[in-house]
Amino acid sequence: MRLALERFPVAGVFRTSRDEKREVEVVSCELEERGATGRGEGAPLRRYAQSPAGELAAARTVLGALEDGMDRAALGKALGPGPARNAIDCALWDLEAKLTGRPVWQLAGLAPPAPIVTAFTLSLDEPGVMAAAAAAHAELPLLKLKLGREGVCERVRAVRAAAPRARLVVDANEAWTVELYAAVAPELASLGVELCEQPLPARDDAALAGMPHPVPVCADESCHDRGALAGLAGRYEAVNVKLDKAGGLTEALALAAAARAAGFELMVGSMVSSSLAIAPALLVAGQARWADLDGALWLARDRPEGLRAHAGRLGPAPSALWG
Repeated sequence: MRLALERFPVAGVFRTSRDEKREVEVVSCELEERGATGRGEGAPLRRYAQSPAGELAAARTVLGALEDGMDRAALGKALGPGPARNAIDCALWDLEAKLTGRPVWQLAGLAPPAPIVTAFTLSLDEPGVMAAAAAAHAELPLLKLKLGREGVCERVRAVRAAAPRARLVVDANEAWTVELYAAVAPELASLGVELCEQPLPARDDAALAGMPHPVPVCADESCHDRGALAGLAGRYEAVNVKLDKAGGLTEALALAAAARAAGFELMVGSMVSSSLAIAPALLVAGQARWADLDGALWLARDRPEGLRAHAGRLGPAPSALWG
């Protein structure tokens, strides 16, 4: 059994309205049994008061129970949602797949995985820089724009001109006000933007219930697991399911099912992380309208058996990587 912190360099800079990344540090987990090894990975995020050292310490609190045969259900009671539980939960799924000779999609009762269209993210920058990035990837089917509070429509217009055929979604990472969303949403809709992720801070999103949504709104920071769903009705049209927020594939699948039953559209996203963290999310993405799983594509160095994108499509994951 192995728990460790691993670092991966980012190719360039990944910039949002909140921060910028030049490298990522993740918690990795390896579980061994009868000659088989299951692996998982979680990516801490400062927005949720998480640190790599803190998540590693949290994961270590259940080492003894894992050695005694802790299963996924018990893990979900012992650790709260977050990257530590995600790494262990996904390692348990992978280990079961290796021991039984059955892929995770079969164990979970899912349809066979197929390549999925993933968004390619354009890091927040000056409009001309974002337009140049869009032009370089104009053949991709789906682009996601990281936006701040300034020059929202200017940036989207520049990207639309550079990539006229691409589908567009935007992500404000909680940077906007309700007044700004109301001001820019009609033009964003006219530019063909399909979805706006988390325009308002999670603490302020009640305001979304009392206003028109020319562009559908997706909950990201406002939705972690199933416990959040009841408070999202009327505020959001979609929810972003991320394994690091939910605490693993087990809860992510349950959240996706509950969200669909409640009438929400699904996006499946990821943190900037290695392909080991992306592989389990691909199974959830098969049920979603939008996938934003390019986190590993931003790395200068991925795992040797990492995922590769072809014409904007990703997966399925090779068994040597996970599942």
